[in-house]
Amino acid sequence: MNFINNKLETIHLASPQGFCAGVASAIEIVDLALEKYGTPLYVRHHIVHNTTVIKDFENKGVTFIEQLNEVPPNSVVVFSAHGTPPDEYKLAKERDIKIIDATCPLVTKIHREAVRFSKKNVQTVLIGHNGHQEMIGTSGYVNADLLYIVENESDVEKLNLNPDQPIGFLTQTTLSVDDTKNIIKKLKERYPTISAPPKADICYATTNRQEAVKDLVKNCDIIIVCGSRESSNSNRLKETAKLKGVESYIIDTVDELDINWLKDKKSLGITSGASVPKKVVDNLLAKLTSVFPNVQIHYLNNAEHGIKFPIPNI
Repeated sequence: MNFINNKLETIHLASPQGFCAGVASAIEIVDLALEKYGTPLYVRHHIVHNTTVIKDFENKGVTFIEQLNEVPPNSVVVFSAHGTPPDEYKLAKERDIKIIDATCPLVTKIHREAVRFSKKNVQTVLIGHNGHQEMIGTSGYVNADLLYIVENESDVEKLNLNPDQPIGFLTQTTLSVDDTKNIIKKLKERYPTISAPPKADICYATTNRQEAVKDLVKNCDIIIVCGSRESSNSNRLKETAKLKGVESYIIDTVDELDINWLKDKKSLGITSGASVPKKVVDNLLAKLTSVFPNVQIHYLNNAEHGIKFPIPNI
């Protein structure tokens, strides 16, 4: 660290920071389930995509699984915030497994839209990252004969839908707002009668955090995103900064910080994904202020303060 020349003058913290309401709800659900049922407690798929959260729960005795056949009959299983295909609910019932559903309500909304489309025989274009857990879950609510998945504009060009049959689209909740707008525009150009969901599917937390990064890059010459690399919404934050021409890095924990990134930088912006604990950002700030003791930190009020989703019966 011999290059350090105290050039870093300011740190700007994006607003919002910390858990979104869906993540906060899912984590509370697991904590309440642990309190009521003890261990072993199983969670299907990582409850949220964040390494720190997963390690904390594993230390408490939570076992994360991908397939229900890994779980003994009469066990308790929490379904993750990303959503679960309907077949898994049937399988759990057949095996006498108690389900505690931590699916984010905004994802459940998309599931309802998917079911509505299929009941009306609507060809359904699902926009998102193929193989992402949320996409796997939502795909299960669409009639397989009606399902088409697109990840980008070039995929839209490859679609061969029947223009005489109804067409609709849905999106993953954690996509790039700007990229998704372009995909939807392309879809509407090819299929002018395509139906949109009643309300945009990209969730408020994803949108707010991307807009915050667009504000950060106006004043910062580097952006650090706190988030796990498997987190879709965290990766979109890094991409948002880079598309605006600002150097950007993603770190899971403060141990991944490379101080050399800050060489000759005067203003740093820090943001975090919707599933990132506040302590990750706090640890990063502690490290930075130890290296740059004179740096000024600019805080903003949390734009999502007070938003809370109901907790299901545990």
